[in-house]
Amino acid sequence: MGRFSDRHVVVTGGGVGIGKAIAERLAAEGATLSLLARDLERLQLVADELGAHVGRCDIRDRAQVEEAFATAADVNGPIHGLVACSGVGGPNEDGADDRFDDLVATNLSGTYYCARAAFSRLAAGPEPRHLVVISSILARIAVSGYSGYSASKAGLLGLVRSLAAELAPANVLVNAICPGWVDTEMAWDGLDGLARAIGGTREDAYREAMREVPLGRMGQPADVAGTVAWLLSPDANGVTGQAIDQNGGAWTG
Repeated sequence: MGRFSDRHVVVTGGGVGIGKAIAERLAAEGATLSLLARDLERLQLVADELGAHVGRCDIRDRAQVEEAFATAADVNGPIHGLVACSGVGGPNEDGADDRFDDLVATNLSGTYYCARAAFSRLAAGPEPRHLVVISSILARIAVSGYSGYSASKAGLLGLVRSLAAELAPANVLVNAICPGWVDTEMAWDGLDGLARAIGGTREDAYREAMREVPLGRMGQPADVAGTVAWLLSPDANGVTGQAIDQNGGAWTG
């Protein structure tokens, strides 16, 4: 038994990185989980380990999102919480291969579709129900070549504030977390790009990146998972419309 026993939480992007760590933490505290992602192979491995329901879902497709959430609610019951972690990263640049549209469609529009699908299948109150959105430090700071990613992640903060106000009368709490460098495949892909830009090794890129982090190190996925667990718990009652910066001190605004 744990503090999330008898609570159904949907985690998108639960097969890797931060999403996987969140799923593991919530399962350890007793949550009933539905895990949704495009990559079903990796997701299934996590689901088998945690005893979770799993569904394939490209969050860019609103019809797929609706179907996936309807199935999750049929299998595990009304939804008490959604952790929206699915997303894509990387740079974009003007031209034929510009990824701006896909970055925004996935990170911003896809998260919105998931939020609406979850809200229509929420468990009855009066206890709080929750939405936690994983944004990024790039919603706060400027990084050359990352306009699509930054715009999509900054848009999530506006989405969170608006939905928090809209859903407050129903006691639905909506918050975001803005991680900085976290030890995930996406982060190391970014460091590899930095290494190419500076003409150095991955280790050189890591040292360069950590100069901007007062704690001097990457965070771990489990660190973010702990913050998610707090936001979903009674200890965070009354916290809504917030963007929590978890980045080793790299952004303190």
